[in-house]
Amino acid sequence: MSEQSAQKKYEFKRKLEQLKSKKGRGTELVSLYIPPDKQISDVVSQLKVEHGQASNIKSKVTKTNVQGALDSLLSRLKYLEEVPENGIVYFTGAVDIGANKTNMETTIIEPPQQIITYRYHCDSRFFLEPLEAMLKETKTYGLLVLDRREATIGLLVGKRIEPYRHLTSTVPGKQRKGGQSAQRFQQLRLIAINDFYKKIGEAASEIFMSVELSDLAGILIGGPSPTKEEFDSGEYLHHELEKKKAGLFDVAYTDESGLSELVNAASERLYDIDLMEEKRAMEKFFAELVSESEKAAYGEENVRKNLEIGSVETLLISEDLRAERIVVNCSSCSYQNKYTLQLRAGELTSQESDASNNCPNCGSPIEIREKVDIVEELSNLADQMGTEVKFISTEFEEGSQLMNAFGGLAAILRFSTGI
Repeated sequence: MSEQSAQKKYEFKRKLEQLKSKKGRGTELVSLYIPPDKQISDVVSQLKVEHGQASNIKSKVTKTNVQGALDSLLSRLKYLEEVPENGIVYFTGAVDIGANKTNMETTIIEPPQQIITYRYHCDSRFFLEPLEAMLKETKTYGLLVLDRREATIGLLVGKRIEPYRHLTSTVPGKQRKGGQSAQRFQQLRLIAINDFYKKIGEAASEIFMSVELSDLAGILIGGPSPTKEEFDSGEYLHHELEKKKAGLFDVAYTDESGLSELVNAASERLYDIDLMEEKRAMEKFFAELVSESEKAAYGEENVRKNLEIGSVETLLISEDLRAERIVVNCSSCSYQNKYTLQLRAGELTSQESDASNNCPNCGSPIEIREKVDIVEELSNLADQMGTEVKFISTEFEEGSQLMNAFGGLAAILRFSTGI
């Protein structure tokens, strides 16, 4: 994924989180999905009908708010000459802001994928499901690790490894029991191995066929030699899946941990998918962190200072990082301070109280003068300095460490700065 598209995905996800946190007091929030082939005149006609029907709402407040939202939509559609190629979505309504107050708000989104169907929806929450579905990864790889004792089957969905089934065999060991001829024992052992491979093939086919074949990018098979080669040559998978085999890879483990080992072993085959790009970036950061080069930085303060002097080669930002930089000042004296506030699901945490205390110098109320999204601010700074920006998912171990152990921000430096 390109740097620009990764940032757009982050911004899209963040906007959906903010919309999800909003609510109305009644069925007052309007969601309007307009696909590219929909005539604007037809949309206007329907909204006028809805406006007329809203006059029958018994609650005066709800009626006023619904009609207000529809008036806002109608006025905006006057300036829409044509629907964008992926369609357009309007979210409008009286949002509850607390203290028995509401605020009429409108958010307009041009989605990253095409809207298929027209939708008018009125409820106490905005209707987000079609847009949330666009965030789901569709590229999937089948994962299978096996030896003659056990097998584990899973899927690599986007950047997430999902284990599905673990199987164990009844294949006897290489030492025969007393009373059996060596030839007879070997024959029984080969039959048991074949039966186990059939069992694996049936289970794997069931799991892999649950994915749309167009979304199944390939099947990776791992294990020791000659087991994986035996399974591969035996064509134990469904005939449609046989065409999807993407390679055999040596792995030591055939339990659940073997699935992660398989993904790593297949890194060259998976070179172009986002997961491997992110893994390589995190591996480079960790390598610099433990080396004597001092070309790694983490935490907002250190990363910001290095960005400002242009020493950052690659800026690593967790996709789960939600924070705002708040500048406050006193209304009566010269006191000023800056805070970084962590957010949760688009809302400020309790740390917000830090920015609304009274002035420590004179006791007057402190006012918020400026509020900036940290990711947007640092991304813009990186762009000015020619720094590469990578957004890192938390759906793999190293990505989770970036968020949980390093505060969601890290940097690989061009040179050591001693900061």
